[in-house]
Amino acid sequence: MASMASVEAADGTRIDYQVTGEGRSLLLVHGITESSRTWEPLIEPLVDVGYQVLAMDLRGHGTSGRAASYDLGSMAGDVGAVLADAGLDDADRAALLVGHSLGGAVVSAYAAGGVCRGVVNVDQPLALSGFKATLGVLEPMLRGTPEEFDGAISAIFDQMAGPLEGADRARVDGVRRAAQDVVLGVWDLVLTASEADLDAMVDELAGAISVPYLALHGIDPGPDYAEWLTARVPSATVEVWADHGHYPHLIDRDRFVDRIVAFDPS
Repeated sequence: MASMASVEAADGTRIDYQVTGEGRSLLLVHGITESSRTWEPLIEPLVDVGYQVLAMDLRGHGTSGRAASYDLGSMAGDVGAVLADAGLDDADRAALLVGHSLGGAVVSAYAAGGVCRGVVNVDQPLALSGFKATLGVLEPMLRGTPEEFDGAISAIFDQMAGPLEGADRARVDGVRRAAQDVVLGVWDLVLTASEADLDAMVDELAGAISVPYLALHGIDPGPDYAEWLTARVPSATVEVWADHGHYPHLIDRDRFVDRIVAFDPS
């Protein structure tokens, strides 16, 4: 049975999280517009293989509070606040961090300066300058009327869903809450910074990651991505589950749990 907890981030934002099970600690961080509920089908299977599973709601998502800032640094700080509140911010009790989509970028940013025993980044390429061109096409709609914004968000996730369908697709869509100010806050850096500045930021962040790092993609990030990432994060392994779409962890849950166990450096 899950226990619920809240912690106050450095800027006073309330961050909610839940804890289930006992054992090695693992923190799950969801993608943009979603919440800790996206992970529900995986929590008990992870508990069953010996994990204490923490699942948090990022600021502006789920039941956590709204904030003035939704930048990557603030969200990485929220991860740190949850880990500290749970007593998992020192080397002896360091958690394994698992992030999907936006959550993958957030846990990567945290790992660049915080204590953890490893990172699993699910379908979030760190080459953010490549995302800028794609997002730029939709920027007028993202900044437009609520109807235009909703249309842009639907187009993005319809394209990425891949084989996620039926009850699983309905559940993820039901969890999604797309607040325009939150989404624009999260994506502000990508929309406003130059490609050169994005590349420099990513190089600095990635270069500070030294823990074991698994980049698991259901959408192929391209033939050069593994070489690009390992040049910046030498501890990284890049793995592509072909044709699994943006949710490989939900498409093949048993395989995902097995991969977590096999990767876990503890």
